[in-house]
Amino acid sequence: MGSTVNTMSEHDMHLLDPAPFGRILPAMVTPMKADGSVDFDAAVELAKHLVADGADGLVVNGTTGESPVTHMEEKVELVKAVKEAVDVPVISGAGSNDTAHTVRMVEQTQEAGADAVLVVMPYYSRPSQDGIVGHYKAVDESAEKPIIVYDVPGRTGLKVKIETYDRLAELEHVKAVKDATGDLAAAVEKQQRTGLAWYSGDDGLFLPFLSIGAVGIISVIAHVASNPMQQLVQAFDRGDITTARRLANQLAPLVHALNGDGYQAVMAKAALKVKGYIPSTTMRLPNIGPDAAQLDKAEEGMRAAGLL
Repeated sequence: MGSTVNTMSEHDMHLLDPAPFGRILPAMVTPMKADGSVDFDAAVELAKHLVADGADGLVVNGTTGESPVTHMEEKVELVKAVKEAVDVPVISGAGSNDTAHTVRMVEQTQEAGADAVLVVMPYYSRPSQDGIVGHYKAVDESAEKPIIVYDVPGRTGLKVKIETYDRLAELEHVKAVKDATGDLAAAVEKQQRTGLAWYSGDDGLFLPFLSIGAVGIISVIAHVASNPMQQLVQAFDRGDITTARRLANQLAPLVHALNGDGYQAVMAKAALKVKGYIPSTTMRLPNIGPDAAQLDKAEEGMRAAGLL
């Protein structure tokens, strides 16, 4: 008998499921002028840079975009401006610990043209599991676009049970999860039980998350590393795990530089300033723009990752 084992050519092999909103999605900063007003022109230029570098989706109005301190009309304007400037999915953060306010944000950002909304678990309030489901149910009823559930216990103080995920997955518009729990074992089960598209919410866990069925990442380091991250995910998809691992290791110093201290939004602006992608690193309180040491740290991380 002749060998019929290798009938599939290498080009036909794909390990990853399709990604509904792109694979490499920077959680885009919101550029601001020296007086603290949102610099929409700089946001448009940044969005174009990120896509040219390899981002195939963008998240605006997330935590890294200083969403706690930008106002509704600014969020809406940002979605419109970025959506007009790029030809990739634009997802808008639209989460609050006030369900009614979340619903308004979802309605207005999807009306502004967002392709999906990223809705964080209700933080600080510590609702029950039924309260969590009630929150997303209210959002689901007013949503027309897909909802990405954002689970980030380090910021919310919530432990979400696996059965709660089952209930969320039943909602009509819930299509994906941004998982920043750091719990890979639970993610395996949650992803398989719900069938939702899984996105890593941790830069340092990108490769492990791909290995358990994630389709992409919503990332801080992608502000300056979209290209190697895109190479990493493509290598993984075609089964070249050695290359994927090499790229993950190469990016590790950048992950530590931008995420290590927990000031992701500050360090993302620092990296973009070093790169020359934004004119100003101004931030709104309680965040304070990067100081000289933080700019140096971002530059060293980028250099160590071979990006400068």
